[in-house]
Amino acid sequence: MDIQQYFEYCLSKKAVTEHFPFDEDTLVFKVGGKIFALSSLSNWEKGTPAVNLKCDPDLAEELRAEFNDVLPGFHMSKKHWNTVRINGDVSNKKLCGMIDHSYDLVFKSLTKKLQNEISEL
Repeated sequence: MDIQQYFEYCLSKKAVTEHFPFDEDTLVFKVGGKIFALSSLSNWEKGTPAVNLKCDPDLAEELRAEFNDVLPGFHMSKKHWNTVRINGDVSNKKLCGMIDHSYDLVFKSLTKKLQNEISEL
């Protein structure tokens, strides 16, 4: 997966916005004002792309055991976030599933009112 595919896939999800809240390097995707994916643009440029994704704690452990390129979340809660190195042993299809899971977890944490507003878009 390249940066454009990653960018387009994240933005294709309902009500997603992009931000640079920390610095000019860290691209953040949010739904309902909450982060579900973030990545360093300079790492993509260096050829070492990775993305941090929210994950159910039990599933996070399973994915880390299954894939060498799924690691505890860098600079994030190690229990609830994974860092996924791109173009390693995680297929694009599996990566898209992980992005979907992260989005869904964050979406479900939103208020019912906000969930309904987003669903109606």
